[in-house]
Amino acid sequence: MNSVPKPALGSETSWREDFAVGDKDAVVIVDHGSRRQESNLMLNDFVEMFRAKTSYSIVEAAHMELAEPTIKDAFGKCVQQGASRVIVSPYFLSPGRHWKQDIPALAAEASKEHSNIPYIVTAPLGLHELMVVCA
Repeated sequence: MNSVPKPALGSETSWREDFAVGDKDAVVIVDHGSRRQESNLMLNDFVEMFRAKTSYSIVEAAHMELAEPTIKDAFGKCVQQGASRVIVSPYFLSPGRHWKQDIPALAAEASKEHSNIPYIVTAPLGLHELMVVCA
């Protein structure tokens, strides 16, 4: 049961194994995106909860497809707010093609306009015993 995926790194030159959260780190929380507005609005609610419970001051929502803001939009907004690093965090339970290929490709594209800002794509939420406790 030790199948926890490793994060897919972005611009690896500025990231170290002993990564510590900095004041100007930003988080982009990415879901799939939906044609249903109420589904997309749930991500905004989660982003607000995440912002309230963590030390990150720059947190933006993004949708992989079908809705806005896009990953590119959110990445740019983070940089406008002064981000020095961007953490792209998929709001997905399990690894799959979107996590392994699509989101890293979209993050790489978004970072081209901000080549001085390192980024990383984290692993999906995955397995944790609290997921069962909360259910």
